[in-house]
Amino acid sequence: MIDLYFATSPNVFKVVIALEEMALAYRLVAVDLSQGQHLDKNRLGGGATGKVPVIVDHDPADGGSPVTVVESGAILQYLGEKAGRFVGGDVRARTDVMQWLFWQMGGIGPIGGQLWHFRMFAPRIASDTDHGYALNRYDHMFARLWETMDRRLAEREFLAGDYSIADMACFPWIIYLEPQTGMEAYPNIRRWREAIAGRDAVRAAYSKSLELDTGYERNEKGVSVFPWEGLLEHVITV
Repeated sequence: MIDLYFATSPNVFKVVIALEEMALAYRLVAVDLSQGQHLDKNRLGGGATGKVPVIVDHDPADGGSPVTVVESGAILQYLGEKAGRFVGGDVRARTDVMQWLFWQMGGIGPIGGQLWHFRMFAPRIASDTDHGYALNRYDHMFARLWETMDRRLAEREFLAGDYSIADMACFPWIIYLEPQTGMEAYPNIRRWREAIAGRDAVRAAYSKSLELDTGYERNEKGVSVFPWEGLLEHVITV
């Protein structure tokens, strides 16, 4: 059994997708960021970074004591190796998977996170500050990343050829946030997104995640939303 310490975040959804795709037994453990639970190592499965996701594998391959893994990219790599799936079948394929996984970790995720912050939170945190420069910077950077991804997907069905953990890593960010230009400018990403959204494991991942009570408010669609209350009292990094 694998425990996944969960809060509503694209970086956590990518791990739920992987667990479903790999048919690994798991349970979701809710972490209420608005209450600062992520800052308590004992409430986070021993994860020392103060961030979700964290997994604890109670049945590691070596048969030893439970293994705790932090950072979503490292978690996807760990799970792929454990299951022997979605990480590439040879050196070349594996290299392709890993380079696009790290591309997401170094680009789409952090840049998308900053863009989202300056769209959604910055005006509420510092309403008297002009955030125009930061917003334009991250919006343009995010659009350039989408352009790179769209060109890549013009050449192949998925990022590394076959469906892999690189696609699982990117998908939650692509459905979470779009550049100002919208989806119409990226036909290959649109085709890719629709293909992944239709997968049974992906549907199951989101269904189970959205059923979990994370202690947050829910919007008009019943979807748990990132907490605003408590944001200023706790350092929240997801």
